[in-house]
Amino acid sequence: MPLPFYQVDAFAATPFTGNPAAVCLLQGDRDADWMRGVAAEMNLSETAFLAPQDDEATYRLRWFTPTDEVALCGHATLASAHALWTHEQASSEAPLHFETASGRLTTRRDDGWIWMDVPTDPVAPTDPPAPLLDALGDTTPKEVGWSGRDYLVRLPDADAVRALQPVFSSLNALEEARGTIVTAPAPADDVDFVSRFFAPRVGVPEDPVTGSAHCALGPYWAARTGHTTLTGRQVSARGGTVRVRLDAPDAERVTLGGQAVTVVEGRLNA
Repeated sequence: MPLPFYQVDAFAATPFTGNPAAVCLLQGDRDADWMRGVAAEMNLSETAFLAPQDDEATYRLRWFTPTDEVALCGHATLASAHALWTHEQASSEAPLHFETASGRLTTRRDDGWIWMDVPTDPVAPTDPPAPLLDALGDTTPKEVGWSGRDYLVRLPDADAVRALQPVFSSLNALEEARGTIVTAPAPADDVDFVSRFFAPRVGVPEDPVTGSAHCALGPYWAARTGHTTLTGRQVSARGGTVRVRLDAPDAERVTLGGQAVTVVEGRLNA
C-alpha cells in the first residue's frame, strides 16, 4: 500500500531555505534496512519515519541519513510535527509526542513557530585531535569542546565561520564523532551566534540547519553570554534560524524553535 510522505523545509519561513527533510508515515512495522534504503533514495540529510502509537498524539520516530540511523535529529522532528499538523489532521491545539532513541520529545505550536523540548548536549573543553586541526587548515580555533557526540569549535568571528572550507578527508578521520560544529558570536543585534555543521562520516558533508547541534550550542553560548534566550543563525548556503530557550545555562533540557514549509507531497510505492 502506498505510504504518504512529505518533503519539508525545516527552520525555514520560505521554500528552498532551511534544511529539507523527508517525512514518511508508516502503517505497520518496517525494518531498518528498508528505512535506510528509503533514506538513500530520498538523498536528503535526514528522512524521518513516523509510526502511530495507541495514543493518537504519540508517534514512534526514527531518523536516517542516506547512510546511517542517528540518535537525534532536530530539523526532521520539526518537519514531522509540521507534517502531522498541516497534512494529517493532528490537533493544532495539543502537543505532539515522539518516542525516540533520545527519549520522549514533545513539540508545540505557538504563533507560527514550532517548539521542541529536547535534551541538552553540553560541551566540555578538550584538546583538539590532530585530524580536527588538519581539517581547519590555516584557521586557528579559539576554543574546542567535545559533547560526547560532536566536536564544537569556536572560531575568531562570524566571517571565519562563513569562509571556512574544511578538509573533509580529515573530518572523516574523526571516527569517534558524528560531526563537527563551528561557531562564533554574531555581530547582528537579532542573532546571538552563527554556526555551521559538518558530518561527512555519516553521509552529510554540510548540513544546512542542524537542530541537534543547537542542543550543544544553546548551553555553550548561554554559559558565555549569561543569556538563556538566544537566537542562532546557521550560515550554510541555504541558511536557517533557530531560537533557543533554557531554564538555566546548565539545564538538562532545551527548547528549540523554528518554522517550516512543505515543498513536496507524495506517495511512496515501495
